[in-house]
This record gives sequence, structure tokens and C-alpha cells, in this order.
Amino acid sequence: MDDSENTRAVRAVVRLARHLESAASDLNFAQYRVLAAISEGDERASRVAARLALGKPTVSASVDALCRRGLLLRGPATDDHRAVCLRVTPAGEAMLREADAAMIGRLDLILAHTPDPAAVGSALTQLAVGLDRVADERAGRR
Repeated sequence: MDDSENTRAVRAVVRLARHLESAASDLNFAQYRVLAAISEGDERASRVAARLALGKPTVSASVDALCRRGLLLRGPATDDHRAVCLRVTPAGEAMLREADAAMIGRLDLILAHTPDPAAVGSALTQLAVGLDRVADERAGRR
């Protein structure tokens, strides 16, 4: 891709993110990302911050808000009693499922307006693989 195509792609991803965030009205994007990461197995805020390329203050604020809403629980880590382990509550899992469904619906609507919805969906799935690999490299897990 040339620079103008890359610019259009970046701007499209940013616009898509805004559309998806507005679909999940009960969670802001930072909260959604934190809740999803913890649901997928990242139990410590520092790991969540590194994986999502978010600052620790952003993760802390999201964790605090999610705990206040009863969507996350804090507890001692089993391997290090000084560390805090985060767990998604049943209410948090339900909220995450609702947000996922709303965002999938919005994505489906947008994809239906593209020339090749299956190809765009496949490209987004491939993008997820690339994002995971970059996060793993940043975390030194490669």
C-alpha cells in the first residue's frame, strides 16, 4: 500500500473504532478493552496495560470504574500475595456479551456496505493476529 492508501486505512480504522464504541453505549472503549482482556485471561493490570498499549493510569481508572459497577473484582494473586488479581464477575461477563453483540451488529451493518464484506471481515481478523503478535513482542513473550 502506498502512503495515501495507508492514510485512508488508518482513518477508516479510527472511524470504525468510534462507530463500535458508540454501539457499546454502557462501556467506553477503554473499559471495554480492559474487561475483554481480563476475560481472555490477563489478570493483572500491568499485563493489561502492556497488552493493550494503554497507560497504567487509564487502566487503573477503568479498573476502578468497572469494580464500582460490579463488573470486576480485585483479589490477591495466588502466586504473589502482594499482587492484585482481577476477575470478571458474572455481571461483567453479561455486559461484555451485550457489548460484543452490539458492536458485531454495528460491524455487520458497516460491512454490508463494503464491496466485499467477507474479504474485509477476513482482513480485520488478520489484523487481530498482527495486533496480538505486536503485543506479545512488546511484552517480551515472543
